[in-house]
Amino acid sequence: MNKQSLRDVKREATANLLAEAAFDLAMELGMDGFVVEDVVQRAGYSRRTFANHFSCKEEAVVMGASAFNNVDEVQHLIESLTENSNPLQVLEQLVRMELTAGLFKKTRELVKLSKQHPTLEPYILSALHHHQGDAQELLINLFEDKYATGYIQLLVGAVYGAALPMLYGSSNIQFPGQTKDESSESILLDQYLDEMFTFLKNGF
Repeated sequence: MNKQSLRDVKREATANLLAEAAFDLAMELGMDGFVVEDVVQRAGYSRRTFANHFSCKEEAVVMGASAFNNVDEVQHLIESLTENSNPLQVLEQLVRMELTAGLFKKTRELVKLSKQHPTLEPYILSALHHHQGDAQELLINLFEDKYATGYIQLLVGAVYGAALPMLYGSSNIQFPGQTKDESSESILLDQYLDEMFTFLKNGF
């Protein structure tokens, strides 16, 4: 993974601040409770700066919930790879990093919001596709000499496909900080991930 230039870092930091402000406002006031002007005032930027990064407040809100920016952690993962490392091991660590960063919790809140505001849906799907594409690109760059591209694509597709039930609430997964519903047979998030990756390692 190439180090970002200072200009890229600053641009990304600006986008992140705007996105975080938009997401926070959405959680506090709902999508109808704020406008772009409120976002730029909270983040401390101009409308023109906002327009340089986002086409609308919906796009900014989704990025605020889904952006994963811990480049140093990913870089450390890459540098720790050995000759025996494989795509599945790296993918598992990437997914657990994202979950640890609280992305799934925030994205689930976003999905709930999208049920009242369907205009968010295309941006949510785009963000998920972006995460999947980044993971796929990283694995291909790391393992293209040892593993077929088709295998990596299938692997990434399976893992991110398994994440959709978590986001859309159609699973019985209990997230950290959630109170267990006594009427349901919920399983802990770590248990779900352990089972999912065990299936991928050992077969169905």
